[in-house]
Amino acid sequence: MTNYLPSPSDWVADQVRRYEESGGTEGTEMRGFPVVLVTHRGRKTGAVRKTPLIRVADGDRYILVASKGGAPTHPVWTYNLREDPRVTVQDGPVRREMVVREVDEGPERERLWSIAVAAYPEYDEYQARTDRRIPVFVAEPAAA
Repeated sequence: MTNYLPSPSDWVADQVRRYEESGGTEGTEMRGFPVVLVTHRGRKTGAVRKTPLIRVADGDRYILVASKGGAPTHPVWTYNLREDPRVTVQDGPVRREMVVREVDEGPERERLWSIAVAAYPEYDEYQARTDRRIPVFVAEPAAA
């Protein structure tokens, strides 16, 4: 992906820069928890966007939680993934092409949510502080 447009949030742009410049050895934590770097395409701009998210692994998949700290609105990247599910997930030095899908309800969502909360307990607090249902995506290896 080309045409990278850094986040307007300075701390996010800085973390992404450190993550990438170090080859995935720096900028790999947020609040003391490991993060992955998710590269996706902006639905309005078409530009490449990069978002550090708490690392929640489920086998060879990743659970992406659109918590935005319990804010009343979804993070912008939620809409990007809904528009174009093709992403790259960088976990430390390893980059993988993946495809995401949103898991809205049912036993699969409950299972994924419990894994996410076990990895980052604040997700439950974030859900309690907002009226919106926090979106959950699963990123799976792209077909060869």
